[in-house]
Amino acid sequence: MSAPTGLRALAARGVVHFVGVSGAGMAPLAEMVLSAGGEVSGCDLEAGRAADRLESLGMRFNQGHDPAHVEAAVAVVATSAVPSGHPELAAARARGIPVIKRARALGEWVGAGRVVAVAGTHGKTTTTAMATHVLEHAGIDPTGVVGGEVVGWGGNLRPGGADVFVVEADEYDRSFHELSPEVAVVTNLEADHLDVYGDLGGVRDAFSEFVGRLDGKGTLWVCGDDPGAARLGVEAGRRTRSYGTGAGAELRAARINVHTRGTTFAIHEDGARAIEVSVRGPGRHNVMNALAAAGVGRSFGASWQEIRAGLAAYRGICRRYEFLGCAAGVKVIDDYAHHPTEIAATLAAARVANPRRRLIAVFQPHLFTRTRDFHREFGDALGAADAVWVTDVYPARERPLPGVTGELVARAVTGAPGRVTYHPELATLADAVAEALSPGDVCLVMGAGSIECAGREILARLRARDGSGEEAA
Repeated sequence: MSAPTGLRALAARGVVHFVGVSGAGMAPLAEMVLSAGGEVSGCDLEAGRAADRLESLGMRFNQGHDPAHVEAAVAVVATSAVPSGHPELAAARARGIPVIKRARALGEWVGAGRVVAVAGTHGKTTTTAMATHVLEHAGIDPTGVVGGEVVGWGGNLRPGGADVFVVEADEYDRSFHELSPEVAVVTNLEADHLDVYGDLGGVRDAFSEFVGRLDGKGTLWVCGDDPGAARLGVEAGRRTRSYGTGAGAELRAARINVHTRGTTFAIHEDGARAIEVSVRGPGRHNVMNALAAAGVGRSFGASWQEIRAGLAAYRGICRRYEFLGCAAGVKVIDDYAHHPTEIAATLAAARVANPRRRLIAVFQPHLFTRTRDFHREFGDALGAADAVWVTDVYPARERPLPGVTGELVARAVTGAPGRVTYHPELATLADAVAEALSPGDVCLVMGAGSIECAGREILARLRARDGSGEEAA
């Protein structure tokens, strides 16, 4: 009899070890194994909140990386970002311990139930969380697997039953090809991860293959307002349903009203008014995310009252237009935006919600390849701010590229009426930005890397300068 290779079967035999367990994709998978009664060990360079949470649930955590960490394991899980020569992976292979890519492990684990997979260049995390809330309020007990920390969950996972899984479907390295959904969502489709796909055509091919993995009787929801997603829907044929603001959308948003903390709008289904809803977070992009979540709900038979309650219960995601506080008359907002389209959407939402305030954008480019490929587009998007600060590139998994720094982005900024400052040192960024801010400003800190600390540091400097505590927004 051959040895088991799937994560579920292996988890039933002993300890599953996770390399880089604190990562946004790894932590919820480790928690699912723990919730199912499995034994988990994990390692990472730093502990952090995710590892602390997993330890409280019974995981054995080791800081750093050491071949000895895998000695008791029956399987090792790692993301595609971990090099094959990593000492723990090498030790596992030498011992004959199966090494499973995170994407395959996730696909196999959730494949035991009905899968909702949310894909797209932008909006995946928010849409996945919203859809999970909608299904929860429809009386379903979904397990939600999200790439960000959801407010109210305490992490990236909503542990639920084993029947329905709502999963953020990551396109990087074709990870979403390991999923076989019953309901799929494509929020949008643009060029990104060109280090993997080469060009937009490669991205389209990957999304087409993802849609091809849809269950034969399944449903594909696409955003009709997005050309890339709409084209994908046409190619997929009659299984497709659409949402958006256009007259042809089966779920259509109307009478959109953006305010400081959120957005209200009406939803029309097949031309008839269905209901009025409110969602946390300003901006048209959040309307699209909510429409997609409503579509998922309708695919599972949710009533419009249940959908409205689910969307109202959604309280946000850390680093998705997260209001950090107000001090010295300055509002500080933190956002994960790391693609030109995301930056444009975030600044547009902030402008509508704060029409008489000066917008100060503080941006850390993420990845050398993305900075090389999109620095002009980053510059165009950042030009919607009144003043701009750019720090150096966060490398993540990449090695430096000659001539590619944050200065490429700063030089590309056009249209901003105020000063554009390239400040490469993240360690001194908060001091410099706080000194330049004035009462009435809105400071938007954006990026997917280590800049997540900068927003709170800027707020602390403002409070120290003003000698006051928290102010009303």
